[in-house]
Amino acid sequence: MRSKQIKISLTFFGAIVLGLLVLTAVLAPVIAPYDPDEIIEDGTYAPSAQHWFGTDDLGRDIFSRIVYGARISLTVGFVAVIIAISIGTLFGCFAGYYRGFVDNAIMRFVDVMLAFPSIFLILAIQVMLTPNIYNVMIVIGLTSWMGVSRLVRGEFLRIRELSYVEAAQAIGCSDLRIIFRHILPNAMAPIIVAGTLGMAGAILTESALSFLGLGVQPPTASWGNMLMDAQAYMRDAPWMAIIPGLFILITVLSLYFVGEGLREKLDVRGS
Repeated sequence: MRSKQIKISLTFFGAIVLGLLVLTAVLAPVIAPYDPDEIIEDGTYAPSAQHWFGTDDLGRDIFSRIVYGARISLTVGFVAVIIAISIGTLFGCFAGYYRGFVDNAIMRFVDVMLAFPSIFLILAIQVMLTPNIYNVMIVIGLTSWMGVSRLVRGEFLRIRELSYVEAAQAIGCSDLRIIFRHILPNAMAPIIVAGTLGMAGAILTESALSFLGLGVQPPTASWGNMLMDAQAYMRDAPWMAIIPGLFILITVLSLYFVGEGLREKLDVRGS
């Protein structure tokens, strides 16, 4: 009982934090006291009443850059997950419904994709493309749909055998109608959970790419490239690394808390 209460509390905490982050991202122009790219000081200053999170090596207000960085990170995570969910759901639907040759062909393709280490595949693609926020979203989405396809396939294999699907087939409903009208709405639980957890992974991937210089490019504020800028100032100005690192940690943890809460609430079996 106590364990369940702790899980509920963590889920509630995660939902509140995510709500505040989304509100911060939406209201960034109102909340941020300065332009995130504006040089307002002549050097690096510690957190103070004037600059809550201090300033970076170029004299830019870190609080303003964190606020605008939230917009970047959440946008990348959301769009990348939408792409991954769309592709994974489409493949999973057809594999689970048609079974046989179609199922085998799709699942072997999924196996081939899973055989490549995702981070190296993403890095290789990013090196060949121009690093920017749009390419980051697309690349992350195109390399993270495989788990979703397996989840959806499993649900379709289960639901396809239920009586109402057989009844729909008996009265002559088309395959597409059965797939998207009758089966898919009842297979949404694992998709919702996978999307929530996948968003956390997408934010981490974007931060890693930006840290390596292959993601969102300066001067655009991103939590990842803020960490990259802080490398040379870990001793003299540790807040430059601690603050964006904490925001990445809190955001990802909140998404995991919400995802686990949804998994339990929707009674989704672990993948």
